[in-house]
Amino acid sequence: MLDYFVNAFATLFVTIDPIGLAPMFLAVTAGMSRADRRRVAVRSVLTAAGILLIFYAFGQAVLNVLGISVSAFRVAGGILLFIIALEMVFGKRQERKTETAEKAIEPETNHGAVHEIAVFPLAIPLISGPAAISAIILLTGQAPDTLSYAGLGAVIAFILLCCLGTFLLADRIERLLGDTAQLVITRLLGVLLAALSVQFVADGVLAFVAR
Repeated sequence: MLDYFVNAFATLFVTIDPIGLAPMFLAVTAGMSRADRRRVAVRSVLTAAGILLIFYAFGQAVLNVLGISVSAFRVAGGILLFIIALEMVFGKRQERKTETAEKAIEPETNHGAVHEIAVFPLAIPLISGPAAISAIILLTGQAPDTLSYAGLGAVIAFILLCCLGTFLLADRIERLLGDTAQLVITRLLGVLLAALSVQFVADGVLAFVAR
């Protein structure tokens, strides 16, 4: 059970990347007051929590309705996570996130609706993006018992609290780490995610063979 929790935490922490979201949060909330930034932070995390909770509770049911086996989703999800890992290792994911953040604050696309930034791009797709959703469905399928499944919910809640803390302390974190440290951390986490994604694919393939 401990191995499952460690794997779940590592997968979700690397996939959602709370620390890496700090500069994105600063970009989309540039010019806001501290109170407005706090409201955006809370709203974005609550929105993302609602989205991830849906897939945590009903992800397996969705797969069953569509006739998709857990093994097939492990392989597909593992491939998706591996692509994300490659982007992290080669520095492409941060560029893509930056582009998403910049589009959200362009005057011609924003129309002064600052409060909507909490939903897009922060909640979707920066926190609860396809990779995070895929990881949650994969992990729920791997839960060996009810206690582990409940523990996964606690892990998800903890990661979201990390996101909230990162947003509230974003300016300090960015100054503390600096560009070089952020690049090193992102690449190290990318290598870890690559290994985890390969394990997902291997487990799915072995499950197919055993059928």
